[in-house]
Amino acid sequence: MASEKKLVEQITSMDEDFAQWYTDIVKKADLIDYSSVKGCMIIRPYGYAIWENIQRLLDTRFKETGHENVYMPMFIPESLLNREKEHVEGFAPEGAWVTMGGSERLTERLCVRPTSETLFCEHYASIIRSYRDLPKLYNQWCSVVRWEKTTRPFLRSREFLWQEGHTMHATAEEAEAETKQMLGVYADFFEHDLGMPVIRGRKTDKEKFAGAEATYTVEALMHDGKALQGGTSHNFGDGFARAFDIQYLDRDNKLKYCHQTSWGVSTRIIGGIIMTHGDDSGLVLPPAVAPIQAVIVPVQQHKEGVLDAARALFDRLKAKGIRVKLDDSDNSPGWKFAEYEMKGVPVRVELGPRDIANGSCVLVRRDNREKKFVSLEGIEEIVLAELDAMTPALFEKAYRHREERTYNADTLDELVKIASEKTGYIRAMWCGELDCELTLKEKADVTSRCIPFGGEPTGDRCVCCGKPAKHLVYWGKAY
Repeated sequence: MASEKKLVEQITSMDEDFAQWYTDIVKKADLIDYSSVKGCMIIRPYGYAIWENIQRLLDTRFKETGHENVYMPMFIPESLLNREKEHVEGFAPEGAWVTMGGSERLTERLCVRPTSETLFCEHYASIIRSYRDLPKLYNQWCSVVRWEKTTRPFLRSREFLWQEGHTMHATAEEAEAETKQMLGVYADFFEHDLGMPVIRGRKTDKEKFAGAEATYTVEALMHDGKALQGGTSHNFGDGFARAFDIQYLDRDNKLKYCHQTSWGVSTRIIGGIIMTHGDDSGLVLPPAVAPIQAVIVPVQQHKEGVLDAARALFDRLKAKGIRVKLDDSDNSPGWKFAEYEMKGVPVRVELGPRDIANGSCVLVRRDNREKKFVSLEGIEEIVLAELDAMTPALFEKAYRHREERTYNADTLDELVKIASEKTGYIRAMWCGELDCELTLKEKADVTSRCIPFGGEPTGDRCVCCGKPAKHLVYWGKAY
């Protein structure tokens, strides 16, 4: 076996070194490569195919809710960025600036977009005139740049891919409805397409997006007990509209300021999939986003009729819309089994001379490794049924894991003890004061993940100061 093929043989155990396990997977499953640009990654074809499927599924959902795709410039003039003070201050430490154009120094610095609120606002100010122009429901697929000091593939890089929705509405009520609707779109996508249970809630003022009145989030728990912010949806109120003078003439013939929202998810979703479902053999991909949903591995393919039967099976599965691959390379079946386990292919179909003689094949599902001998007659429906069953199974496993790693704390000492000895979510009451939030960060090294929607209180006193509590909060360590 060629030396470069030994990559599929072993990865670091996640229980031994979770960070190294993650790095092994993103490299050995051919998701990324490192580049000469510090802090930036090359997304390889297999990794990009996962992103394309994510993009396709989300884009369909966005368009079903009336949103349209647009594209804004990559560069933002400094004067434009400075028109919303709180917003620019929030991104100042992460800004990347262009100061030269060719051999000439620019008269004004250009920021490489960290996000596009200001560009959308400038555009909306020029096209919105009356209530008839509202709502404006725009989305953009693009890359953004944030000069992160510490990077990790998919989870945090200086340039990453994402989508950013930016909408304008006539009233505060419409903007709030939009914000929560899009959070619901994200939550449904995470749970039904990715098999990742999420907690929906509101960010504290400390953790909300710069310039937002309210930030809502979907939070997922990874295998190592750390939280991952999956997607956010922001209600900006009329703050940006006032800064950019975005007004419309209402039905009562009066000028009024628009109300704005913004929402987005990024390629960090791929990191979330890896850390939620992966195991010591590699990726475990939900069928909805898997580039290959089923792989056919011929056994003893040198024998007469095996490849012909495998090709016929390939044609049948492909005709049913299954993303299928036939691996007729000269690698051994054992190598192929390890390779496609590493890549997280949901279903493997093994077909050899004895199977063909019996009119059957061997089917193995990636998540549970259950091996079944099934008839070739009606194999299309069998594979489709296994694909349909896999995501709910992934969800249930991840949900159980989250519940097993969710704890309650009533006192500061109890919270500190849990945070020092265990990993996961800690549910605790909070008075709403920033000082207490900062104290928990200092003493327990946890941050507020969200104030959950409809969460049952665990008490009536703040876990930190003992004063009357206002909110139940999920606390934890996060990526």
